[in-house]
Amino acid sequence: MRNSHYLFATGLLAVQAFTTTGVAQQGQQHPAFIPVEDDPQLRSSQPKTARGIVYHDSNGNLRRDAFEKPLPGIKVSNGREITRTDEFGEYELPVSDDSILFVLKPRGWRTPLNENRLPQFFYVHKPAGSPQSRFEGVRPTGALPVSIDFPLYTQSEPEQFKAILFGDPQPTNQQEVDYIAHDVVEELIGTDASFGVTLGDIVHDDLSLFEPQARAIAVLGIPWYNVIGNHDLNFDAKSDRLSDETFERAFGPAYYSFDYGPVHFLVLDDVEWFVKLDGQGTYRGGLGGDQMEFIRSDLAAIPKEQLVVLLMHIPLVDVHDRQQLFRLIEQRPFCMSVSAHRHVHDHRFITREDGWQGAEPHHHVINVTVSGSWWQGQRDERGIPHATMADGAPNGYSIVSFDGTKYQFDFKAAGRPADYQMSIQAPESVELQQAADARVMVNVFNGSAKSKLELRWQRMSDWERMQYAQVEDLAFRKIFDTEAALLEKLAAKDAPETEIWKKLTAPKRSTHIWTAPLPPVEVTGMHVLLVRATDMHGRTFQGQRLVRVEDHAAQSRDARISREDISQQ
Repeated sequence: MRNSHYLFATGLLAVQAFTTTGVAQQGQQHPAFIPVEDDPQLRSSQPKTARGIVYHDSNGNLRRDAFEKPLPGIKVSNGREITRTDEFGEYELPVSDDSILFVLKPRGWRTPLNENRLPQFFYVHKPAGSPQSRFEGVRPTGALPVSIDFPLYTQSEPEQFKAILFGDPQPTNQQEVDYIAHDVVEELIGTDASFGVTLGDIVHDDLSLFEPQARAIAVLGIPWYNVIGNHDLNFDAKSDRLSDETFERAFGPAYYSFDYGPVHFLVLDDVEWFVKLDGQGTYRGGLGGDQMEFIRSDLAAIPKEQLVVLLMHIPLVDVHDRQQLFRLIEQRPFCMSVSAHRHVHDHRFITREDGWQGAEPHHHVINVTVSGSWWQGQRDERGIPHATMADGAPNGYSIVSFDGTKYQFDFKAAGRPADYQMSIQAPESVELQQAADARVMVNVFNGSAKSKLELRWQRMSDWERMQYAQVEDLAFRKIFDTEAALLEKLAAKDAPETEIWKKLTAPKRSTHIWTAPLPPVEVTGMHVLLVRATDMHGRTFQGQRLVRVEDHAAQSRDARISREDISQQ
């Protein structure tokens, strides 16, 4: 048996305080963890290699008891190398004075969760702590412990399951955290999703909001993973290596992987921070050498017949060293990726034009954002900005259904019923003789170039194909222009600050717009225009709009004839 002094690896290093459930509070650690310098028995031990055990914590007390079984074959990483525990559940990995050790959650197991439902799968080793910065990083951890152990717990993980994906909640203050709570979290209470992921820009520069937002999302009661975004960095850092310090304190490593059910999830940090010669900090999409080594080792252990889902913040097409990643995934028949960052919803199909060499295009989803257009636009009756995105789609989130190697994305508009999947723009009324000249524009929020759109009059015509067009959403253009003009008037009148809202982002070309002329119509009256969308998976969604068809020419003719009849009598 290895050294009897076992340490629970939470990675959250601060005061020795704990909850009655035995789960460490955020920014705290379980009392089972004792830094080396605080334990006289361990002060002489200064290992250069990290060692530990992964075990089944059958009694849930977050420390290994003599009767608890070690788990062989479990993957553990230092952020570059990946090793597996031996028959005794033991592992060894080299570490520096700025390392994070983490376990790669296997199928059928879960890691501990803190009170904010954040997975505790890591141990941060920073003997001197993080450099001084505006937002607190990791406090000094002291010398490397003799044994860094990871507890796991069994759980059922079926072939079919759901996950929630949040893009860019991005609150700038507590009020916007409350927007998130009321606009999306409340309607998700009771969800049957197995876990959730925030795809970066968890907050908007104010990293003190990490905890309040995590606390709001925690009411859903499911594990919640986090991806680092460009607005989640310490902007006073002088290098990329130091820009993640506050994220690491709150959430652990910025890249990692885990299995759930039959799916392998690979979380990437594709935000590179650097300081230019003029002293100004900036970022770009990039992965870097150490992370590429981790990705290479991680994927080498994943069978090709297993679905791999890459989760990142900056879209894959904007990552400067993406070609290295392409070479690792393009031969996999089951692989897709998801990002956020752009504040639109877009199904991209990466092809040879971008350097992709796979037999089939790679499916990459730029996910709808919770904050929509950064919480901009007029406030609704709840006091929450409508935040319509620049592509004309509402703010919201995705619910992804997995079944073996298959997956389906469902777009959920915040505060709307689940069947609200499109906006239909058609004339309020048309003249019978001019109906063929009128146009219909449909924005299918979750649509893609692989969708098929059709329209018809209810009980009056057959389905007709609509034309795919990557153009501005004209309805959103009208909203943008109207709100901008109104804001100017309010500013001219020195309106109170409570009446002012953030100006919307200007409309952009949307990748989910279809247009067509109105179908032929032969009779006047109030008619139902039906629109049917068939997505890339063969599922159909329907929308409808009332259009008034009139014949003023006939009415004028009838009125004239009536007057003539009267004059002849």
